[in-house]
Amino acid sequence: MAEAYIVAALRTAGGRRGGRLAGWHPADMAGATLDAVVTRTGIDPAAVEDVIMGCVSQGGEQGFQVGRGAVLASKLPESVPAVTIDRQCGSSQQAIQFAAQAVLSGTQDVVIAAGVESMTRVPMGSTGALFARAGLGKAKSPRQEARYPGVQFSQFLGAQMIADKYGFSRDELDRYALESHRRAAAATQAGAFADEIVALEVETPDGPALHTVDEGIRFDATFEGIHSVKLLAEGGVISAANASQICDGASAVMVVSEAALKAHGLTPLARIHNLTVTGGDPVVMLEEPLFATDKALARAGMSIDDIDLYEVNEAFAPVPLAWLRHTGGDPAKLNVNGGAIALGHPLGASGTKLMATLVHALHARGKRYGLQTMCEGGGIANVTIVEAL
Repeated sequence: MAEAYIVAALRTAGGRRGGRLAGWHPADMAGATLDAVVTRTGIDPAAVEDVIMGCVSQGGEQGFQVGRGAVLASKLPESVPAVTIDRQCGSSQQAIQFAAQAVLSGTQDVVIAAGVESMTRVPMGSTGALFARAGLGKAKSPRQEARYPGVQFSQFLGAQMIADKYGFSRDELDRYALESHRRAAAATQAGAFADEIVALEVETPDGPALHTVDEGIRFDATFEGIHSVKLLAEGGVISAANASQICDGASAVMVVSEAALKAHGLTPLARIHNLTVTGGDPVVMLEEPLFATDKALARAGMSIDDIDLYEVNEAFAPVPLAWLRHTGGDPAKLNVNGGAIALGHPLGASGTKLMATLVHALHARGKRYGLQTMCEGGGIANVTIVEAL
C-alpha cells in the first residue's frame, strides 16, 4: 500500500501587521521557506516535482500566481512548477492534502506544500474591496441570495452564532485567549519552536536582526487586559482579543513517497494517516471542523482518545471550545504550544504552519498521533491525521 511521509515541516515566526516582516515581499518570504525545507532534508532541489502554495488574498504582490513567484524567488530550479490554491484559511492544509494525494496516487514522489500571507502588504479582503469600490458587483450572487435569502456569509457572525449555540460567555472566551498566550509564551521561553522556525533577516531600529520569535505573543497577558478590549458587536462576546491575530508569515512541508525516502536517503518525521475535507453550513460557517473530525476519525477507525495532540485553529475562541465539547477531547492535548490567538493566523500559510508545530510537538513529547483541523470560509473544514515516526 502506498504511503505519504512528511520529511520537513518549517515556518517563519509570525509578524504583526506592520511589524517585523512588513518589509518582506510575500514571494520572497515564501521562497525562503521553500529553501529551508530543501536545506533541512538535503535533497537535490531538482528532485522537487511540484510546489502547491496556499494563499487567500491573491492580489497585488500575492497576485500573478504567487506560488510560481516563490519558486522563482528561491533556490529551486526553473524546472520546478507551482500552483496557488485558495481554500480560505485551510489553503495550505489543503496543499498538504493535495501533495499527499499526488504521492499516494504514484503520480509524483516529492512535493512541497506551502503557504504564504502578508496581511500587511495585501490586507484581508482587499481584492474584493477593489471591485466593490469600482461598482463591479457583489461577492454574493443572485442565486446564492435565492438559496440563502437575507443572510450574510460572515466569519464574525458565524463565531458569534457558535458562542450563542454552545452558550459560551465572554469570560470563558477571554480565559481561553489568556491560556493561548500563556502556552505560546511558555513554549517560546522553553525553545519549543526552535526546530520549526525559519529565521528571516529583518530591519529593526537597532539595525539588522533575525526574526525568530512570534511577534504577537503577549508575554505579560492578563485576563483584565484581554477583557478590556472592545467587543466587535454590541451585545456579543467576540473581541479582537479572543480572535486570531492578523499576521504575516510563510510555511512549508515536504511530502514524499516511500520510494523517495529510499532514493534520497530521507528520514521521515511523520506518516500521513488520514485526509478529510467536508462542507457544511455556510452561514454558521466555522462549526464544520466538529463534524469533519467525526468523519475523519470514523474513516481512520480511531476515536478521539487515540489522538495524542490536536491542533484546532483558533480563528475565534468559540471554535476550539465548541470542538472540545463536541468531540470530548482533552483540553490538555489542544494547541499545547498556544494557537492563533497568540501566535497569529497568516491565512493561507496557517495550514502548513500548524502542521509544522504539530509534528514537532509530537516528537518533543514522544507522542504518536496528531490531528489538525481548520475552519474555513464558506463552511468547509479540513482534517489531517498524522503519525509521528
